[in-house]
Amino acid sequence: MATYAIGDIQGCYDQLIHLLDKVNFDPAADKLWAVGDLINRGPKSLETLRFLKSLGNTFTTVLGNHDLHFVAMATGAQTHGKKDTLQDILDDPECLEYCHWLRQQPMIHCEKLDTESGRQTFLMIHAGIAPGWSFKKARMYGAEVEAVLKSDKCNKFLNRMYGDEPDIWHDGLTGMERLRVITNYLTRVRFCNEETQLNLAIKTGPKTAPVGFRPWFEYQQLTPDKVIVFGHWATLEGVTNWPNIHALDTGCVWGRELTALRLEDKQRSSVPFNSSK
Repeated sequence: MATYAIGDIQGCYDQLIHLLDKVNFDPAADKLWAVGDLINRGPKSLETLRFLKSLGNTFTTVLGNHDLHFVAMATGAQTHGKKDTLQDILDDPECLEYCHWLRQQPMIHCEKLDTESGRQTFLMIHAGIAPGWSFKKARMYGAEVEAVLKSDKCNKFLNRMYGDEPDIWHDGLTGMERLRVITNYLTRVRFCNEETQLNLAIKTGPKTAPVGFRPWFEYQQLTPDKVIVFGHWATLEGVTNWPNIHALDTGCVWGRELTALRLEDKQRSSVPFNSSK
């Protein structure tokens, strides 16, 4: 049995199937994890969502910003954007079922696996976590957003989810401000400073970090038994240069590659955008 973590799919269904074929993925024996952004911007969001949902307990995902955006659109909390490619799902008779299914998914997934390096705890997120957040704290904060998504307050949250303020985390935050900062860290962060202030404007690589800011993962000090896998940041091109922190968004939807990481031995496999089954 193997566990594969896959980068941002974003509706690139043909490449997803090709990649799973390449690694000989067996849904009866293997597990598939996804770092979020399952849909949007790519050509086949409906096929992607339908397939992944059909995998049942074989599949584990966390929510990315594009997944939350779809939920906001499906519930009427947000309108269609110019770059969105979600109309196929919105027009599908099972649209609300897909929306409900996504609302049940976690913001963070944490699991222990036996690997070639011994027993390791994997934290999977879409974008990142704040300086000073332990795995335990990150899961606690993520659970706050998950609870709202599953509740009758979901629409109120989705209506006010968008925005860059407040741009700094502290334990005293309450209400929507607290939920927005948690959501922005888990689904949007690239750069922050050691005081946990976010810079959400810069979306390019680490060399373009604003003065006083660094990639969020450079503040993480992990023991060898802890591993982080994440997506969201395509301009990293899958490279962090930090042991036990693995970037998996390799820009498939932008014409580059879709990548999977076999967690047990950290072996990577990729297929190019111009590929199909």
